[in-house]
Amino acid sequence: MKLPSGASRANPITLSDLLDRANVEEQLASGGLSPPAASAKSSLLLTCSNSMLDAGHGRSDNVRAFFIPGRIEVLGKHTDYAGGRSIVAATERGICIVAAPRQDADVHVTDALSHERAEFPLSADIRPPRESWRNYSMTVARRIAKNFPGARIGADLAFASDLPQAAGMSSSSALVIATFFALAAVNDLTNNTQYTANIASREDLAAYLSAVENGQGFSNLSGDRGVGTQGGSEDHVAMLCCRRGAVSVYSYCPVRLERHIPLPEGHVFAVAFSGISARKTGDAREPYNRASQLAAAVAEAWRQETGGKEERIADALASAGDAADRMRAALQSTRREGYTPQELLDRFEHFVIESEQIVPEAADALAAGNIQAFGSLVDKSQAETERLLGNQIPETILLARCARDMGASAASAFGAGFGGSVWALVRVAEADSFLQAWAARYRDAFPGTAPAASFFETAAGPSAFEYQGAGDL
Repeated sequence: MKLPSGASRANPITLSDLLDRANVEEQLASGGLSPPAASAKSSLLLTCSNSMLDAGHGRSDNVRAFFIPGRIEVLGKHTDYAGGRSIVAATERGICIVAAPRQDADVHVTDALSHERAEFPLSADIRPPRESWRNYSMTVARRIAKNFPGARIGADLAFASDLPQAAGMSSSSALVIATFFALAAVNDLTNNTQYTANIASREDLAAYLSAVENGQGFSNLSGDRGVGTQGGSEDHVAMLCCRRGAVSVYSYCPVRLERHIPLPEGHVFAVAFSGISARKTGDAREPYNRASQLAAAVAEAWRQETGGKEERIADALASAGDAADRMRAALQSTRREGYTPQELLDRFEHFVIESEQIVPEAADALAAGNIQAFGSLVDKSQAETERLLGNQIPETILLARCARDMGASAASAFGAGFGGSVWALVRVAEADSFLQAWAARYRDAFPGTAPAASFFETAAGPSAFEYQGAGDL
């Protein structure tokens, strides 16, 4: 998709085009997806297209089709919403969505794999259920209606995903982006004056969609209820801004690209989903949000101590050469309801180590081709996260250590924590055998959890794109 504004397509596509799986697969592969990924995405698009046929659409109907990747947080655990840095990559797994405009302002969304449905108006007054995937699609529709009052064309949407759910690869943010792309397409939103006045780049779009998710405002686009989580824009940036074959270093609040770094030649990511869901809903929302609340409390302690106006930890650190020492002194004496001084100090120290030290040093090592140094810095990130952030579980700790013992160049847990996944950097030629051995060791250590786990490889994939029949990556 030609984002963020003036989106256009070379040629309309029809459901008939998407039903030709062999041609779709060929076009995706020629556009740059690996053959296994191209095959998987063509299958997902076929599933979505069949769902649209079941809903009454004809083969000759014009449609829009998009792929939104998942993401790997290489480094930068819980740094984005505090204004810090991270290293991210897009995966070749993700969500495919197919959209067709309706004659009314209703939105009908179907999970083409589970056949679950949601129907709701494109309205600023809808109230999504919190504990369902419907929350994400409905929140997007409500925010579009609020921020872009001229958008009143409804749509039939069908999506299918090969991302493990609640695995730390941000399937929820991928659904937010997928829904937005689909509704933006049928409403020609990127040519809307409100859109063009506020969103001028993919980075802007990523920041806006993170605000849709967490309920904050963006530029002159007012905020709303959000989905109930207090995260940042790292996930959205990875999905919208990363490059095929590379990892990307970004800083946040505002979103700023620092650099793209090619993944070491002959290497690929091996990913292990622990089988323990890293959900951001229900009872799991509180520990996830607490990391964000601690970061906000650290910044507030700084403002109370100094009288400054810095809103985030990164802003405070940049305000003075001795800011880190002054922050430590302030946190040791602060008394804030619900947080101990040690919790606040640990949260601050983790941010400093992860965002200010490990991320830039690891980026330098990777750019220089020093994989050994990169691996050592990733080890340090994992250890400090276990010690200071406290969001790791025995399963992810074992998976990371086991991967290194087995010869992975680097390995780390990633995502919100309290479950989720681990990535390992391995040689392409050894990926299959590595994954098999990794899974076997996990089964031995956690036989009760292992049946729900999954292991797969992924290249550093492309950012989100619209399928136009010519592998438009």
